[in-house]
Amino acid sequence: MSAATEPTALRRDRIVRAPKVLLHDHLDGGLRPQTVLELAAGAGHRLPADDAESLGRWFAESADSGSLERYLETFDHTVGVMQTADAIARVARESVEDLAADGVVYAEVRYAPEQHVKGGLALDDVVDAVRRGFDEGVQVAADRGQTIVVRQLLTAMRHQARSREIAELAVAWRDRGVAGFDIAGAEAGYPPTRHLDAFEYLQRENFHFTIHAGEGFGLPSIWQAIQWCGADRLGHGVRIVDDITVHDDGTAELGRLAAYVRDKRIPLEMCPSSNVQTGAADSIAEHPIKLLTDLRFRVTVNTDNRLMSHTSLSDEFEHLVEAFGYGVADLRWFTINAMKSSFLPFDERLAIIDEVIKPGYAALAAEG
Repeated sequence: MSAATEPTALRRDRIVRAPKVLLHDHLDGGLRPQTVLELAAGAGHRLPADDAESLGRWFAESADSGSLERYLETFDHTVGVMQTADAIARVARESVEDLAADGVVYAEVRYAPEQHVKGGLALDDVVDAVRRGFDEGVQVAADRGQTIVVRQLLTAMRHQARSREIAELAVAWRDRGVAGFDIAGAEAGYPPTRHLDAFEYLQRENFHFTIHAGEGFGLPSIWQAIQWCGADRLGHGVRIVDDITVHDDGTAELGRLAAYVRDKRIPLEMCPSSNVQTGAADSIAEHPIKLLTDLRFRVTVNTDNRLMSHTSLSDEFEHLVEAFGYGVADLRWFTINAMKSSFLPFDERLAIIDEVIKPGYAALAAEG
């Protein structure tokens, strides 16, 4: 994998056509601004802007603060309009439509069911509404000639005490579209070890889970997520770079934790634009993703929150192409990394790699 063999920058249309895999995308962070407006009008929810363009700009500017806590505040409005089954299903359907249109062939979309029960829905109602929306979105995409597979990740909020309940909910829906579990929210003061009961339960049930770690907090968060909680993947994991020393001659020395993460092939769900917004990285050009990719960590590229970051997976790839000169082979590497790291059964992962991803990139490479 070397950008040196592909000196010409990839055109935007080729990036969009590349088959892509998305592992870290929040349902309540990917609404269309127009949908927020329409749902808010029906729910009587007051918004900071009254037209789609201004509202979209407000979300992006509010999220672009350098603070994870401020970034999370923007969700008051998206979650606020997702309190009925029909609203949730609509958001889920449109999410799949938008991802498919962006060339995403497999996606794991996460959300916290506990945040969508203020209107009287039960937790099962929330999961079922997302399932219905995803099914509708997959059918709409198919009618347009687009193929996409989508699974849910159920998230528990790390500052609450419902993680065991949400873990049990995820396992109950494991054969009906739910592929895994996650915890999210502000890291500082809320270590993943607070939720050990949930993680031990998931391990006993042979169920997959990822943990937001190493974004707003440093190496201890990553260490706890892996060594205490047993995370299959790391949500973000940017701060693993703090355990890597780059010497003046360009050689890199890995600390014990970084070496363990690389040796065990623990996937990093990296979200470049979001990481810059929350202050986890200074810029795309200075993002640790380049170093971690060069060192062959299991790096994946993701969107996090498409509305707040005003982004798509094609945008994220395009940023990396512009910053680091990546070519088709590099994007293929990121994509296969992600598919290998998904929570689908092995045979289903392999089928998507062999039947969709590899042929798709081979066709792009053949264009020269």
